[in-house]
Order: sequence, then structure tokens, then C-alpha cells
Amino acid sequence: MCLAIPGRIVNIRKHDELMQTGEVEFDGIKKEINLSLVDNLKIGDYVIVHVGFAINKLNEKDAKETIELLTGC
Repeated sequence: MCLAIPGRIVNIRKHDELMQTGEVEFDGIKKEINLSLVDNLKIGDYVIVHVGFAINKLNEKDAKETIELLTGC
């Protein structure tokens, strides 16, 4: 079974035309994530992250509902 977790993009770094990474926040913890698999991301967007890669963009409502379910808060 795989687990993907929603996080909010707080910083984006474009390395070249193919490689883009960013700092993504998960409940106060920030991690460097590869953003290259998802198009048109901007700071403040929510993404689903699996093993260090953003694999999909989420709207804020869905992201917050999922975070609430995962954290129980």
C-alpha cells in the first residue's frame, strides 16, 4: 500500500526547463520536493506528495479535509 500526503508549496526553485523543486510544508515541517511531474504550480498551491515527488495538485478544500482526516485535528 502506498501513502501520499498533501502539503502546501512555500517556495519554488526552477533548476532548468525539466527540473523544478520546491519547499513543501506538512503540518509545520518543510521538505524539499521534486515538482517536475505537475504543471503550472505556484506558491500556495497544495500538492499530493509521494516519496519526494509531487504527483498531483489539490484544491485547498480537499487538501484541508485530507489533512484533517490524517491528523485527527
